[in-house]
Amino acid sequence: MSKKDSRLVYSTETGRIKKSEAPTRDYDGDGILRIRRETSGRKGKGVTTITGFDLTEADLKTMAKKLKQKCSTGGTVKDGIIEIQGDHRDKLKTELEKLGHTVKLAGG
Repeated sequence: MSKKDSRLVYSTETGRIKKSEAPTRDYDGDGILRIRRETSGRKGKGVTTITGFDLTEADLKTMAKKLKQKCSTGGTVKDGIIEIQGDHRDKLKTELEKLGHTVKLAGG
């Protein structure tokens, strides 16, 4: 067998090497959006996070843009989670329910 045909199958550091077919996202799968307020790791600044969307990255960004405009604030999309600056849980809950989503306020 030539070197062109050889490939790594197992490594002692990482174990079995397998090519992934497609990148997977963390998704709860229960169809419920969870809205929570977080301050950890943000130097005391609070953000409202929304998880549980089963949307593509592009659709998630357009949804985030709509919600940021509704709250008149900034935010971002990270790892399938929408982050909105400030505490806007009630506003976001009513807006997402208008759009037909099932929403829960999570956390304290």
